[in-house]
Amino acid sequence: MARRVETIREHHGDRVVDPYEWLRDKGSPEVVAHLEAENAYTEAMTAHLAPLTEQVYDEIRTRTQETDLSVPSAYRGWWYYSRISAGEQYGRECRVPVRPGELPPELTDGAPPAGEQVLLDAEALAADADFFGVGSSEISHDGTLYAYAVDLTGDEVYDLVVTWVGDDPTRTGPVGEVVDDAVHKVGYGLAFSRDGRHVFYARNDDAWRQFQVWRHEVGTPADQDVLVHEETDERFWVGVGSSRDDAWIIIAAGSKDTSETWLLPADDPCGEPRCVAPRREGVEYDAEPAGDRLLITHNATHEDFELAQAPLGSTSAEDWQSLYAAAPGERVVGVDAFQRHAVVSLRRDGLTALAVMDRTDDPGGTVGPDGGGFGPMRPLVMDEELGTIGVGDNPDYASHVLRIGFTSLVTPRSVYDVDLVTGERTLLRQTPVLGGVDLGDYVQHREWATAADGTRIPISVVHRKDVVADGTAPGLVYGYGSYEASMDPWFSVARLSLLDRGFVWALAHVRGGGEMGRQWYLQGRMQHKRNTFTDFVACAEHLVDAGWVAPDRLVAEGGSAGGLLMGAVANLAPDRFRAIHAQVPFVDALTTILDPSLPLTVGEWEEWGNPLADPQVYAYMKGYSPYDNVAARPYPAILATTSLNDSRVYYVEPAKWVARLRELATNDLTTRPILLKTEMVAGHGGVSGRYHAWREAAFEYAWLIDQAGASS
Repeated sequence: MARRVETIREHHGDRVVDPYEWLRDKGSPEVVAHLEAENAYTEAMTAHLAPLTEQVYDEIRTRTQETDLSVPSAYRGWWYYSRISAGEQYGRECRVPVRPGELPPELTDGAPPAGEQVLLDAEALAADADFFGVGSSEISHDGTLYAYAVDLTGDEVYDLVVTWVGDDPTRTGPVGEVVDDAVHKVGYGLAFSRDGRHVFYARNDDAWRQFQVWRHEVGTPADQDVLVHEETDERFWVGVGSSRDDAWIIIAAGSKDTSETWLLPADDPCGEPRCVAPRREGVEYDAEPAGDRLLITHNATHEDFELAQAPLGSTSAEDWQSLYAAAPGERVVGVDAFQRHAVVSLRRDGLTALAVMDRTDDPGGTVGPDGGGFGPMRPLVMDEELGTIGVGDNPDYASHVLRIGFTSLVTPRSVYDVDLVTGERTLLRQTPVLGGVDLGDYVQHREWATAADGTRIPISVVHRKDVVADGTAPGLVYGYGSYEASMDPWFSVARLSLLDRGFVWALAHVRGGGEMGRQWYLQGRMQHKRNTFTDFVACAEHLVDAGWVAPDRLVAEGGSAGGLLMGAVANLAPDRFRAIHAQVPFVDALTTILDPSLPLTVGEWEEWGNPLADPQVYAYMKGYSPYDNVAARPYPAILATTSLNDSRVYYVEPAKWVARLRELATNDLTTRPILLKTEMVAGHGGVSGRYHAWREAAFEYAWLIDQAGASS
């Protein structure tokens, strides 16, 4: 039990006494001791799960091909791929030369391909580090320099390293020699100038917002770096990258509902970036250079976005000429430009989709006044009812072969090459599932729940073929429902350990996500946020009413903003769930969004509203914020997992939430425990290293299996 220390918070005449805010002091020995005591308590309360945890871990490991190589991608005379070996936590980024007439490299008896050059050996770099993560990496245009950003704590603040990977007889240093490690504390995104002399990177401000783009000359001190762009509006984030045609450095800024893009010629890195179109409040757009023109996806004239083109030198939205507007039931998500084709990413009826538009003019020509230059859209269709299709690794702008990825609840990730001229599709690889698993034993289907306001909510469901809807099966329902992020069906080796124990696993596509278009997001945002929570409860009730799940064997899971969802439904419908796993949960939402000094807060006001300025927003958020609504009532068993160095959702949120739950819950905490597990060296994504991640997943699944009564 955490001790109580009253902290007073007062806004809009509302006085709140918070007894656990003292847990926010990460540097306090007492706080660290409390978190360690919570870990010891969790370990004691779950000691009986050790055999089951080990069993699930072994299932994950034996079903995974531990020595593996990704599908290589050809780029500027090299095959690029990643490779990992059995027993290693981390892999390697590698390449071999493209030789005419030879097939792409592959493993032979587990040995690396002949002529391999290792660009990044993460296994060696991680050494004995408790955490290791690579944020971004980039190869120079001539292939001689490799830049990457590394994090050893989990806080997503990186150090920039540039290594020499070229073949130059005048150099005395070895391939892989570090030639520059002067730049520290960078964010996501890297881009090289055309000549490789300069590398562009982003920096965070004190509130962990990427707000600057800098130019660094390789081999010079960091204090000589040049500020290229700074974003002063605290709602906006900035990113940097390269165009596929290698001609441009792209700087993009965006808030939750407004964006702006600048282009800088890669062969003029010291020049001034050009704005594609000045920001207009509420207008989002992305610009994709396509040789002689720009391809733009935007919502200036269509709520669910449209695709337009503009002259390459355009500086105004008035130049945008429409190519395709989203049809009813569609959402235009983005476009990938190639020399002879444009590949459009869509959402249709709640699922991902791809379509191709062929260029009908000379790629060296100009945009005509009629907005022509592209033929009609041709869909790329997969055969499964449910699934997720997306553009894969396609670095070659001139290629007419498109690399795509596909997965579903019953199909492991599959990589295809699609010839955009002939339409021929070639399966290059489907991630193997070992251990005698027969994927034909599992089935997926779509269900529809009905929300209180009559809205139909899609649910993606998977289970073994021998599970019948007789109301006896254990079940897990997973949800997210924020930021217009879509939770699309995906395959999971770890999930098989649930399915083989009779679980029905369901993905609830609740409002606040982007599955069904822009209105789906808007109806679960700001003053409509409660729809996210009631939709999730409606999905749980549908699974019970349809007989797929036993009412006393249903568990729930969600992370980050999905952890907010978990906390909210624990208050809203505690009797609907036997247990809840809340991962890095955003459960003290009102406290966080009231404090503009905290990471992310100001930018989040466009997602949740500004309770600091608006008393109605304050009252609305206080009505659902999980921590503020814990009451003296029975609760499901709860496992909250977090990380001490999480810079997105601070550990203090689940720590405070668990303390208040344990104080007020009226149920027996021995049969329905309330637990907190904190990784003391990790970030928002949890532990690093695949074996550590598998063991963490095995523990969490063992706890859910036990709570649902499916241990045998």
